[in-house]
Amino acid sequence: MATMLEGRRQTQPRSSPSGRETSLWSSGFGMKLEAITPFLGKYRPFVGRCCQTCTPKSWESLFHRSITDLGFCSVILVKEENTRFRGWLVRRLCYFLWSLEQHIPPCQDAPQKIEESTGVQNLLSGRVPGGAGEGQAPDLVKKEVQRILGHIQASPRPFLVRLFSWALLRFLNCLFLNVQLHKGQMKMVQKAAQAGSPLVLLSTHKTLLDGILLPFMLLSQGLGVLRVAWDSRACSPALRVLLRKLGGLFLPPEANLSLDSSEGFLARAVVQAVIEQLLVSGQPLLIFLEELPESPGPRLSALGQAWLGFVVQAVQVGIVPDALLVPVAVTYDLVPDALCDIYHASAPLGLWTGALAVLRSLWSHWGCSRRICSRVHLAQPFSLQEYIVSARSCWGGRQTLEQLLQPIVLGQCTAVPDTEKEQEWTPITGPLLALKEEDQLLVRRLSCHVLSASVGSAAVMSTAIMATLLLFKHQKGVFLSQLLGEFSWLTEEILLRGFDVGFSGQLRSLLKHSLSLLRAHVALLHIRQGDLLVVPRPGPGLTQLARLSAELLPVFLSEAVGACAVRGLLAGRVPPQGPWELQGILLLSQNELYRQILLLMHLLPQDLLLLKPCQSSYCYCQEVLDRLIQCGLLVAEETPGSRSACDTGRQRLSRKLLWKPSGDFTDSDSDDFEEAEGRYFRLSQQSHCPDFFLFLCRLLSPLLKAFAQAAAFLHQGQLPDTESGYTEQLFQFLQATAQEEGIFECADPKLAISAIWTFRDLGVLQQMPSPAGPRLHLSPTFASRENQQRLEQFIRQFICS
Repeated sequence: MATMLEGRRQTQPRSSPSGRETSLWSSGFGMKLEAITPFLGKYRPFVGRCCQTCTPKSWESLFHRSITDLGFCSVILVKEENTRFRGWLVRRLCYFLWSLEQHIPPCQDAPQKIEESTGVQNLLSGRVPGGAGEGQAPDLVKKEVQRILGHIQASPRPFLVRLFSWALLRFLNCLFLNVQLHKGQMKMVQKAAQAGSPLVLLSTHKTLLDGILLPFMLLSQGLGVLRVAWDSRACSPALRVLLRKLGGLFLPPEANLSLDSSEGFLARAVVQAVIEQLLVSGQPLLIFLEELPESPGPRLSALGQAWLGFVVQAVQVGIVPDALLVPVAVTYDLVPDALCDIYHASAPLGLWTGALAVLRSLWSHWGCSRRICSRVHLAQPFSLQEYIVSARSCWGGRQTLEQLLQPIVLGQCTAVPDTEKEQEWTPITGPLLALKEEDQLLVRRLSCHVLSASVGSAAVMSTAIMATLLLFKHQKGVFLSQLLGEFSWLTEEILLRGFDVGFSGQLRSLLKHSLSLLRAHVALLHIRQGDLLVVPRPGPGLTQLARLSAELLPVFLSEAVGACAVRGLLAGRVPPQGPWELQGILLLSQNELYRQILLLMHLLPQDLLLLKPCQSSYCYCQEVLDRLIQCGLLVAEETPGSRSACDTGRQRLSRKLLWKPSGDFTDSDSDDFEEAEGRYFRLSQQSHCPDFFLFLCRLLSPLLKAFAQAAAFLHQGQLPDTESGYTEQLFQFLQATAQEEGIFECADPKLAISAIWTFRDLGVLQQMPSPAGPRLHLSPTFASRENQQRLEQFIRQFICS
């Protein structure tokens, strides 16, 4: 059985209780650590099933209950058994022999096939704009096509791929304890690859290492060389040359030119021909739909949407009958520091910079037990053709955030419009603009749908659980004995909600592993005999804990939204610090709860909620309410004089349903029983409810507090200013407030950008053109201090300190 924490960690003997923190870290808490073995798939939920609403046929195929029991394997664990040879020499050269045995399909004559494609031939013959018919000789156009083609890709070199795989295998074993993969998920993908349709992997993006780790994993599982769509702005020319020879793809800069540019049309036509040739040849393609966490832009990647647009267009025109999309998620205990540092470099990543980052990672982990764990999740593949046909029926009218929320914030009305929110932060680039408007909408909705599936199926790592407990439950410190119980409790809550975790094994070993990785942000104090006090370090380290805890938010997002909505409903009725018994006396109607949930949903960014386009807001409201009832926070209450909920004998159908013939179920929902307005709830009085309610509210507190501080900053900010300039102003204000009040979890530049973009959508800030570029102005509506206070009060009603 593969182990989750490979190998036995040796601990140093307990030092004398000198009270110094370093001795406590080196003592290993005085515990003998053992190897951690995983529990099989039958003990944990099998996550990653595709959407049954949009792709019901795909949901039924490529899945069998037996694959859930196949367990896990570590893709970097290569032994003698993984090769064809045996012996003592093989055991020492197994990495090298394994890399030589990997099957790399030949990619011969790929450039010639691309030049012979219909789109490129139309350019060479001058039958389309941008080709030889616009005053350019066919030979010059052909040279330009070859130049663009050389920028996009190169044929993978088998020797270089094998050499790189061998070096990467040694590097990953020095950096990671393991890289876990569910065998059942891999079997689904292998079965999909045998069906004949090309595979397109759509992944989250946590670190630059993802683009190297995922191709290595698929190569080791016999799926060939994975073609990775890289961002050319992040790589130097020398690094781009190396990545192309390893199977990388790069979008030429001319592809982002305007639609009336002949160079842009030519570049997009060549990229389309490359994608068509890849799909026809059956080579798997990897596209990152998410920006890197340190990127200042939106969460959804504009580059990823552009590449996905080419795939959608190839399927729609019939170049390939179908393509299978595979949502992918990669999670880490902690991204290596050396790899994090290269995100902040202003210049593109070069060969020497990357080599130095690798050496720094190896040096920091040499002889050290603080290696990290990783988990790769492959969701159930689904048919792109099926999604295209069925998804269009889910589209409806939408309104902007300003239309939905601004009248309610200003007190001009109380009713929430019965429509969905339209919020697009990802810019539309040239390749996507070249598509029809309905195809652009299709690609954007598909991107959001797949990213939601990837994030929802990602495994929760031990460091995320530890950071959440320390930040939102025990920011003043907690004893290790109590932390053991709460770590186990939160793990069980995650599994009960249908999410998976990326660890298993002995509880004390897991805590030691996660605390050792977080030692830069956590202090250990020896207060009493036989126990340790774990205290988060005050200061900017809390910001890092908040970023780690955000990985746990998708698990409890519905309950957190519901808890904050209940807090907003109680804000005007009871004091914020009032006793729980007093809050439990009040009755909460279902309509009031729906309204508060809708208001908070509209306020929260779409990048955070990641609602699937096929799910309406009112369906989500009902899901939130159901979750609050299931977790025991809300209990149904029958008002005096109302009919008992179990009394079905005297129920009467409304006249709207009486005249309908039997068997006609159109428009026959349960709302016609006219019971929704009579449903009431009250907060449960069970002993665990107050702490759990406060825990759920605090999960959203970093974002909501940043929004509230951004509203308070409106009368201090220097406007007009550029977006980057005002973001820097707000971030400095958040840092200054953090120093004064100690709420460092809000001092995050990503939260500052999110607040500014939300206020822009809400109509608080307006973007006006100027000779120096677009500049932000304070809208006349919110120029008055009174309306600014209304905005801040509207946000603070959802915050529970």
